[in-house]
Amino acid sequence: MSAGITSTAPGPGAGTRTRGGRVRLFGRDLPWWGAILIVYASSRLLTTVFMLSLYVAATVGDWHFASSRHDPTFFTFSSSWDGSFYQRIATGGYPTTLPVDGSGDVEQNAWAFLPLYPLVVRALMAMTGLSFAPAGVLNAVLCGAGAALVLYRVVLARGGTVSALWATIFFCFGPLSFVLQITYAESMFFLLMFGGLLAMIRRRYWLVIPLTVAAAFAKPGALAIPLALAVVFVVRLLADRRGREEFPRRERIAVLVAGAVTASAGLAWPLIASAATGAPDAYVSTELSWWTGFIGHVSFVPLTPWFLFTWKYAGVAGVLLVIAALAGFVWVLTRRGVRALGTEVVAYAASYGLYLVAVFLPQQSLFRLLLPLAPLGGARGLTHSPRARTIGLAVGVALQPVALILLWFLGYP
Repeated sequence: MSAGITSTAPGPGAGTRTRGGRVRLFGRDLPWWGAILIVYASSRLLTTVFMLSLYVAATVGDWHFASSRHDPTFFTFSSSWDGSFYQRIATGGYPTTLPVDGSGDVEQNAWAFLPLYPLVVRALMAMTGLSFAPAGVLNAVLCGAGAALVLYRVVLARGGTVSALWATIFFCFGPLSFVLQITYAESMFFLLMFGGLLAMIRRRYWLVIPLTVAAAFAKPGALAIPLALAVVFVVRLLADRRGREEFPRRERIAVLVAGAVTASAGLAWPLIASAATGAPDAYVSTELSWWTGFIGHVSFVPLTPWFLFTWKYAGVAGVLLVIAALAGFVWVLTRRGVRALGTEVVAYAASYGLYLVAVFLPQQSLFRLLLPLAPLGGARGLTHSPRARTIGLAVGVALQPVALILLWFLGYP
């Protein structure tokens, strides 16, 4: 693929309002959006071949699936795990009473999953007559296309067309890119989060509000946007006071209001779950029910999950591994090629990384949850080196079937 893609658009020096230019893809000069849609469609075709091949092989060979298989079809194959909870929400809503086991501990239930994706899928089911699995896949594929287009614009704003194009290619062909076409809320979340980030980059702070509020009801993690807004506010305020850049009062107000509203939205779901079930800790208890298989029954304390997990399985070495991983992430964010993507991208990536460390228990789902960091794939050290691009693309494609086998037949995505 790398031999067939060139750019005719402005380079990294282009301003944030560049139109995106044209991209030469396999000998044809195309508008940027056409090239991105071709890249996305090609990636979905490849992933579908991988998934369909595994589905046929598993069905013929009577392989053991890690997830239960009711009414097995290729679409239900694409609707396992989280998809089963989204289906319950789309067809029956949320439980008003939390399920508990014999010891009185809350069991896994639908309150761990946010409502926007299943509501949209239910509307799509009503409009098309499709069942949940095909409607959910269709929704995911369309949102994935939108996410790829918006990601391109995010990286283009400060990184230039080459970086934007390759960041999008890595996103579409990555090892976990199958989430762009299964009945998960990931595609919708990516679209909304990248949209909020793009609005922030373009300083359309009022537009950040609806996009991030929607993201806050699609998947956990939208709190990264208000935290990034706080960083941007401080950076722009300091620049204004030093005479480097004007930070008008109307924009200050917009940033503050956007930050307050989106932070409130990001914190709203636990309150809604509590009000609906009558259990003050309904959401937290539900989330912790997924932890028991890994670390047993624990209380939630922010910034401790990674250390709890690694201490249980590796002791001091595990704690040191977490510290090394955090230091490595900070090191990545301070690289010149990453900083060139702009304050907004760096602040967003740092904020989202902090969210993961603060509240998420690291296990196999971690790799999927790292995908919102896709804008970092536009760093020049990765996108402007033909060798690095080739290796990155080859590794992404090669690991797709590996990830599918591991997650569908041994674990879960």
